[in-house]
Amino acid sequence: MKSDLHIHTLYSDGVFSPEKIVDTALDVGLQVIALTDHDNVLSYPVAKDYLKKTNRENKLEIIQGIEVNTLYKNYEVHILGYFMDVTDSDFQNMLKIQQQARVKQTKEIINLLAKKEGIKIKFDDIKKQVAEGGSIGRPHIAKAITNAGGTTSVIEAYSKYIHDDSPVYVQRKTVSPHDAVEIIYDAGGVPVIAHPHDIDIAEELIKELMQYGLRGIEAYHRKHSPACVEYFSSMAEELGLIVTGGSDFHAPNIMNGQIILGKNFVPEWVYDKLIEEKKRIDMA
Repeated sequence: MKSDLHIHTLYSDGVFSPEKIVDTALDVGLQVIALTDHDNVLSYPVAKDYLKKTNRENKLEIIQGIEVNTLYKNYEVHILGYFMDVTDSDFQNMLKIQQQARVKQTKEIINLLAKKEGIKIKFDDIKKQVAEGGSIGRPHIAKAITNAGGTTSVIEAYSKYIHDDSPVYVQRKTVSPHDAVEIIYDAGGVPVIAHPHDIDIAEELIKELMQYGLRGIEAYHRKHSPACVEYFSSMAEELGLIVTGGSDFHAPNIMNGQIILGKNFVPEWVYDKLIEEKKRIDMA
């Protein structure tokens, strides 16, 4: 099955609505997509309802997914989850904690920007950039700074204000990757470490997270070179983990006018292995 298992929408830091993602996936010939917004699962029912209305449900399968942002030893570790029961109380509680942390961090940064830099932005300027109930984050803060005239571009906003060494930046208090993995696994989901190339301690951390229920490694990702894909695929095989992949789509590639949804080559067997893993977890 032609799949893209890592996609963001307006419910986090993607620019497309769930409906637009469905249309685009159908247009590029994808058969399976997973919506993996940061720290919320609100885009899934919207996409499912819309797909039903198009009468093309036989053409596309939508998987319930999530990407949980966590911090560990100053590394930002993202944990993907697939097929979890989103009504599970621990899972719901984790989302609540994550959302509260996002709001707290954002309000603290807004205060520091006004106090130290004289840049005045309102919480609503940030909140209105995402769909109702969605996850606000650094891209939205950077955009609000630029819109307020604090910088000339979003890139400049990042380099001046949205990083650990900036006097106005406040780190978010997140759940640990260990908790995220365990909660997703206990809710019947398949926990996977996202784009591990970003983490120097990936191998050591992956082995540690396996004790909490980690079941896969995202080897196929647009940031991963062929050598990197090979490295993490071999690691997964050695450790008895599955391999997943996706485009990590946020926005069309403005440089060459391309929609890169599904552009990242994910072998067709990846979907089959994910389904097998979900069945294994359900039987455990």
